[in-house]
Amino acid sequence: MVKNSFISVIFQEKKEKNSGSVEFQVFCFTNKIQRLTSHLELHRKDYSSQRGLRKILEKRQRLLAYLSKKNRVRYKELISQLNIRESKNR
Repeated sequence: MVKNSFISVIFQEKKEKNSGSVEFQVFCFTNKIQRLTSHLELHRKDYSSQRGLRKILEKRQRLLAYLSKKNRVRYKELISQLNIRESKNR
């Protein structure tokens, strides 16, 4: 419950600032990933949703790699706020 309220606070702050920023896009992809993951726990054989989840994960990974190259401090802050593991492929 605490994580969801934290995410909604970030969403409100980011929505007012810049919806095209890398952080906001990663945040939106993280929300979609959480929703699809909970959906797939109930519907294990929903292969089209599994494919969509993999595509969103790849998009988020590319954005995180970009942010890691451009600004390491913002990357570390974002990962710690969203509880995302750091990429192995750096």
